[in-house]
Amino acid sequence: MSGPLKPTSGRGRRDLFVKVKSAKGRKLSSTLWLQRQLNDPYVMRAKADGYRGRAAYKIIELDDRFRFLVPGARVVDLGCAPGGWCQVAVDRVNALGAKKGKAAGRVLGVDLQEVEAIRGAELHVLDFLEEGADDRVREWLGGRADVVMSDMAAAASGHQQTDHLRIIALCEAAAEFAFDVLEPGGTFVAKVLAGGAEGELLRRLKAAFTRISHVKPPASRKDSSEKYLVATGFRGAPPEA
Repeated sequence: MSGPLKPTSGRGRRDLFVKVKSAKGRKLSSTLWLQRQLNDPYVMRAKADGYRGRAAYKIIELDDRFRFLVPGARVVDLGCAPGGWCQVAVDRVNALGAKKGKAAGRVLGVDLQEVEAIRGAELHVLDFLEEGADDRVREWLGGRADVVMSDMAAAASGHQQTDHLRIIALCEAAAEFAFDVLEPGGTFVAKVLAGGAEGELLRRLKAAFTRISHVKPPASRKDSSEKYLVATGFRGAPPEA
């Protein structure tokens, strides 16, 4: 199932909005978050489709546009918890070999926290910012990748500039890994904030890929500052600064 959700309307449709009452010990912000979750059509759709979270539709929408999760592709998913991106990748790259006559791909997921097993995906617990972490992922991969995708995000500080710097640092780490492991023609996808990749990182990405796009998929909440960088057509690692 793919494509952005469309609102439903028409006579006879009852109002399905769920209002959450405040509870003792619960902050107003938590109550509003819970209310938003209960009324989010992507959250409802994820439950119906068997995905672990609404984020699955972000990678679905990005892949529907850029077509990088193809049968036979080898995919590394950094910051993979709770596993929605891996679920989508397993199906689209044919990691289980269910699509007869098409090449079977591979999906390797990495996260700080343990992720419940996903059939068709190889999952590892690892802090990707630790020294030598990228070497360990390369060992698990045992070769090169066609796609490196990162939904890694640092805990929000409430200070916009600080949060921007943190997420750019994660994007830089993921990009350096992609430079090392991607096959020619490969794709790099990473979460950034509204300003997108910039400065030295953007320069190196432009040198390494034929096309750089900043996209806010429909599944990304309108009030969120997140965007996704999609770099396609890997040409090779760029020169150091």
